[in-house]
Amino acid sequence: MKYGLVKYGLGKSLRTVLVVALTSVAAVGCSDNSTTIKFVTGPQGGSWYPLGGAIKNRIEGRVDGISVQVLPGAGIANVKAVESGKAQIGLANSVSTVDGINGKPPFDVKATNICNVATLYPQFFQVVTLADSGIRTPADLKGKALAGQQKGNTGEAITGHMLQAYDLSFDDMSRISFGSYTDSVTLMKDGNAQFFTLGTSIPAGAVMDLASARDIRLVGIPDDGLARMQKMNDGYRRGIIPKGTYPGQEQDVPTVEYATHFVVRCELDEQMVYDMLDSIYEGRDDLAAIARAIKGVTPASMGKDIGVPMHPGAARWYKEQGSG
Repeated sequence: MKYGLVKYGLGKSLRTVLVVALTSVAAVGCSDNSTTIKFVTGPQGGSWYPLGGAIKNRIEGRVDGISVQVLPGAGIANVKAVESGKAQIGLANSVSTVDGINGKPPFDVKATNICNVATLYPQFFQVVTLADSGIRTPADLKGKALAGQQKGNTGEAITGHMLQAYDLSFDDMSRISFGSYTDSVTLMKDGNAQFFTLGTSIPAGAVMDLASARDIRLVGIPDDGLARMQKMNDGYRRGIIPKGTYPGQEQDVPTVEYATHFVVRCELDEQMVYDMLDSIYEGRDDLAAIARAIKGVTPASMGKDIGVPMHPGAARWYKEQGSG
């Protein structure tokens, strides 16, 4: 079945214009007459980029006439890309998407074309330091060198909230390097950064890489810090990184938790989105081989309300599963 890119609810003339425009742009370079959908994921070195490749394979194996182009991205940037039409589908973080829906910084206006499809797994904000850095709490970060995530990454925004919760800001750091996970690990290994922040699943490959070369410590975010951060974004939840997650980690570490979810433009065809979701759920075991936290997902967990409008195609799928 060949799908249009917009749902049937649009007026005929507008629908025709959008289908032609999107198809003309997306299908450039395609020799098989398929429509290419752009899929924004995460930075190389994180879990989203390979997960995006696995989701691509599931969708292309199920949805006829669709070719998926996987692109690197980041939580905030992905919401902006899907909202603007630069991409049609993406991985996102619940806290960033809710900010986008509500038009809160770093978003200038409310996002109106972002629809939820599925919550996939929890993510954990992680503050990693070298064991000999002297950093034990977020209050100790003043004057230290930060290896953080690129602008547009949810981890960068959460880092700003954490610092603000302790009356600090990026200006209070001795040096800041915004880059990929790989860049951050290299800076930490070489002693050119004293702490590294990221938001991803656990255990994070980048942190395991660092731990293979240097002794590390995870910096916890206690209850008072979480409470202050929740005033900035009520999507933050208490998360625990269990002891033994990383080498040398002998205690549970409290941190901030949020959700990775799959989003699409609200105008995408209802049946197309239904089939995308069905293919993702059918392939959950394959996806769990890349992001272990996906293991055990259910229609109920995937369809829970996270404050983002559900796409009609996804809503129909959940209803048929008895969880809508």
